[in-house]
This record gives sequence, C-alpha cells and structure tokens, in this order.
Amino acid sequence: MKQSDLIRLLLLPAIVLIACMNWYCKPSTSKVNESRTTYAGLSNSAEYVGMQTCSGCHSNVHATFIHTGMGLSFDRASKIKTSGDFSKHPVVYDKYKDFYYSPYWEKDSLKFKEFRIDAGDTVYQRVQTVKYIVGSGQHTNSHMWESNGYLFQAPLTFYTQKGTWDLPPGFEKGDNSRFNRLIGLECMSCHNGYPSFVEGSENKFKLVKNGIDCERCHGPGSIHVKEKSMGMFVDTSKFIDYSIVNPAKLPIDLQFDVCQRCHIQGNAVLNEGKSFFDFKPGMHLSDVMNVFMPVYEGRSQEHIMASHAERLKLSKCFIETMKKVDASAKVIALKPFKNALTCITCHNPHLSVKNTDNNVFNAACENCHQTKLQKICTANKNAIAKENNNCVSCHMQLSGAIDIPHVGVHDHKISIPVTEFKKEAIKKFVGINAINNTNPPRAAIAQAYINYFEKFGMGKEMLDSALSYISVSNNNENENSLPKIVQIYFLKKEFAIVVKYVESVSNVRTLLNKKQYDNYYAWTCYRIGESYSQIGNSVKALQWYSQANKLAPLSAEFANKYANVLAASGNSKEAKKIFSEIVNEHPEYAPAFSNLGFLILSSEGNISKALELYTKALSLDPDYEQGLLNMAGVMVAQKNFSEANKYLRRLLKKNPNNAQAKAAMNQLSKMK
Repeated sequence: MKQSDLIRLLLLPAIVLIACMNWYCKPSTSKVNESRTTYAGLSNSAEYVGMQTCSGCHSNVHATFIHTGMGLSFDRASKIKTSGDFSKHPVVYDKYKDFYYSPYWEKDSLKFKEFRIDAGDTVYQRVQTVKYIVGSGQHTNSHMWESNGYLFQAPLTFYTQKGTWDLPPGFEKGDNSRFNRLIGLECMSCHNGYPSFVEGSENKFKLVKNGIDCERCHGPGSIHVKEKSMGMFVDTSKFIDYSIVNPAKLPIDLQFDVCQRCHIQGNAVLNEGKSFFDFKPGMHLSDVMNVFMPVYEGRSQEHIMASHAERLKLSKCFIETMKKVDASAKVIALKPFKNALTCITCHNPHLSVKNTDNNVFNAACENCHQTKLQKICTANKNAIAKENNNCVSCHMQLSGAIDIPHVGVHDHKISIPVTEFKKEAIKKFVGINAINNTNPPRAAIAQAYINYFEKFGMGKEMLDSALSYISVSNNNENENSLPKIVQIYFLKKEFAIVVKYVESVSNVRTLLNKKQYDNYYAWTCYRIGESYSQIGNSVKALQWYSQANKLAPLSAEFANKYANVLAASGNSKEAKKIFSEIVNEHPEYAPAFSNLGFLILSSEGNISKALELYTKALSLDPDYEQGLLNMAGVMVAQKNFSEANKYLRRLLKKNPNNAQAKAAMNQLSKMK
C-alpha cells in the first residue's frame, strides 16, 4: 500500500466524523418519517450522550447556556466557581450548638473549619475540604464535601445578594446537622445533571456531572444523534422533530412539567416503582411523582424559593390565558406556548437572566395586553418612570422566601400591587394539594402526609390523615400499603401494633425483598426490626436488621444497628467484622468508631485501642453522647476520676436529661 493511500485511509474516519458533526449546517436530502408522533427519547433504548456531544452541533446555544443558572448550577470548588467573599476572614457562630465556622482557602483547596471556644481557648476543631459548590451564585453558593464517593452538605452557605456567610437552610435554630446531612438522589437530581448513583447506599455516587445539562430538558439524545449523523432530518418550520424534545413544541401541560420537575419545590412523592431518574421530557410528571404543598388560609403572599410554576398558575394572567388555550384546544400549534403564558414565554432557557433585558419581559406583557404599557398601567407616571417602565418590579415583587434566609426572589404570582397594608388572617393549615396533579392517587396522598410529619416536622395529626387514605385490613395486604402502615405506626411509637400487623401479613419477607434507589423497603425492614427490639424480641429484631442491611449494604446506619444487635446477642466476631467494614467505608461516621472501641474493650480488654477509637469518634463529633459515656467509662476503669468527671460534665452540658450520664455522675461522686 502506498503511503498516500495509507494516509487517506487513516483520515477517512475523521472525515466521516466531521461530515456527521456538520449535519446541522448542511442537512442531507434524506428524510425521516414526518408522521411520527412519539418522542424517541421516551424509548427504553434511548441513552444520554452528554452535553459535550450536543455542543458539537449546537455550539452557539451551548456557549450561552453554560452561563445560565442551570449551566452554572454545580461544579468543583474553585476560586473561579465561588461567589464567596473571603476578604474579611468570615466567622459564623451557631449559638444553639456552640460551634464556630470559618471558610478559607488553603492554596487551591476550599476548607471549612468547625471549632469551639471555652474560656478563650479552642477546645475542639475539625477541618473539612469542600469538593463541590452548588448554585450559580445568583442567590447562593452551598457546599458539599465527599468521602469515598459519599456526598454530604457542609454547614456553611454564602448568600450572594446580601454578601454574607451563614448556616444553610435547615441548619438554623438548633437543627445544625454539621457535616452529616446526606446528599441523596433527590437533591442531586435537581441541582445537577443526572449522576451515576450507587444502589444500596443513601448518598454514594460513582460520577457527578458539572451542571445541569441539555438532556435534562431535551431528553436522552442517542437516537437524535444517530439519525442526524445518518443525514436524517425534519423540516422543523413545518413539523416536529420527534428524535429530540423541543420543550417549546410540547403541549402546554407537558411543557410545564419539564420546568416543574425542579421548579415546584415541595413534598415530592414517587409513584410505586419509580425513581428520580425516571422522568423524561415529553412525559407527564405525575407519571413519576406527585409534588405536594400544604394549603393555608391567611398569608397568601408567602412563597418558597422554587415555587415559580406553582405561583404562576395562581396568576390571573395565567388563568385567563389558559381559558383561551382551552377554547382552541383542537388546534394543534407547532409552538403551543405562543398562545399561552408558560415559563418560556418570558424565559429563554439558553440565556442567563442576568443577560436578559427588561424589555424582553415587558414585551411578554405587551403581547397579551395588546397596547403600550403607559396606556394600561394605572400607576402614576413618576412611579412608572422611577421603575423604568418595568412591569416586573411592580407586578412580580421582589420579596423573601420563607424557606431560605437572606435571599430575595420575584414572586411569580403576577398581581396588582397592594397600595395599602392589609393584615391577613392568622395562618391556618387546611390540607395539602398536589401541584402537578388534580387527582393524585390515594397512596401518594398518604405518603405525603407521612412526609409532612417525618421530614417537615408537622404535628401527629398528619399521621392520622395518612391512615385515612390507607386500608388497614390485615387480609390480602399488598406491598404498596404495607410499608406505609409500618411507617405510620412506627412514627406513632406504637411498636406492638407494627409487630402485630407484620405478623398478620403472609409472605411479608417476600414482599420486602427488593433493592430500590430510595431504599424504601430497606427502611421498612429497619422499622420492623426497631419495633421488635422495642417490645423485647431481639431474635426477630436481628432478622429484620439483617434484611435491612442486605437491601442497603452501604448504609452506615443500617450496618451499625445490625452490628450492635449482633454484639448484644453474643456474636462479637461478626459484629467486629461489620464495625471494621463501616469505619473503612465511612471513615467519618462517629458511632461506628465508638461502638468498635467498646466491643474491642469488652471482648479483648484492649484499652489503648479502645481509647484510640473513642478519640477518633469524638474528633468527628465532640458531642456524641455514647462516645462521651464510653470515654468516661475508660477513665473510671483507669481510676482517672477527674477526667471521667470532665467527660460526663461535657455530656450533661449538652443534654442535662441524659439518664445514663446522671447515674454515672452520681456513682462517680461516691467513688471519690
């Protein structure tokens, strides 16, 4: 073969690739069937190809999208990514937990230091490296740290609008979980592109992306890429290209669902058998999940950070527009949103809000009102001029969100501004509402009520409401209602009822023997185990803890509980093996270090190793009560009563009601 022939042969794949990548600029004469009406991305064979593949043909769109809030939603912690102000050496104090926090850079690594001061001296400190920054910086930067692929939220957030550091939302008023808040699939699937999640864990990821990507709104693109690389195209000025979803061409409800996947923050309840991976653009969101919000009388202007779609649907503008759309429902428009008020009426998802002129938003108002704003606005001319003829400033007023401090967001309930203050009625809870579904299934409503008690801290009446949506029959019980009934009575602390109910259901172990992304069955097994333990049946408890550990082997909590019960039953060898596995897999999980130390001390008498493990546990959590008790016990064994006294006093300072500590302190006073 001649050298020139060889060069031509080697270049051929590159030439073919370039030809494929240029399909967008020079479409082939080949055509696809323009009568197709089902989106290819909804097929089980469709796969995600990644944003870089999309950018090969859509470089102009990609170039602006990566600067939007979605494109900048998530990235590795760096001095380029951060919006934080470090110039004044900020320190945040949590008066409830008595911890100080300080963010700082150590070369190119972002560090968060947690410390405690007593009598002017630093008596404790922990330094954690931040791996990821969450948020574009328009409102906030939140932070995550990582250990062995497990992701956790760090206890500091930078609030960019006020330029201040503070505790993150949900960490305030005594609820500071420090470095222990797990970042699970629900959090990650909205704040970022779809990750590669490790099933059997609560928060372990093999891969996380850097920002929300194209396919979150357009659906998996493998079939689209394949067809275009083969020169198959559709005249999109006349037809819809069903090889990829263009949200602008979706029916109004499906278009809203693309945005509502993340922009109706609330109480998300997955349908049976579904996960947070399952929604694809072009689907009804209610086919995957129902998102609930509490309904109140009074304080109608209150809203949460990501309530854009929910609030927009309360607007008279939206309601009146949808009447017109409904009246012409039989007319199939190529771009349905042109006749409606949807998110993309005002927002170009490919362009940052920061780079969108106010005239773009005003034009959306003018498009419906069919006249110049000066003629229809009743405000005085000076007020209009002061706001630069900006409709949004008056009719979508900037205010605080009730769920996130230090931020201001535009209320998307478009309304005439109130000129006089009107005191609203006392806020009164009247029920819950599924934002994305007018007729949610009863099972979803039941789970929503359970979540309001367990996750959102509402009253026990939520559990009674949940029961009213479930048949508590002991006969012909199925896997859908069993976990909910167990969860309700477990949360009510009616453990005997849990046990009685479980024992009345045939094939109960078979029903609860499937791994899931959300570990719902594993949690059910754990609750059953706890219930047996509470009524004193340690044999049955051990069986159910074992089942929970089998279904979610990477959950530190399940493994720790299982090992504890094994040790209590006399199986020290297996318990030690599991505790050792936990500290290797979860090197920041304090309870496992403390429990392993106790087991080694009690079974082997190795005081030095126990002290080493107790010290490690308390370096991770200086207020870990069992660790403090264990350390005091070692001090007593060594007749170091003054040190034992210090550990017990530390514990009682944080929890004066700890019965074990009070009893130990009483005994200690007699030994001196």
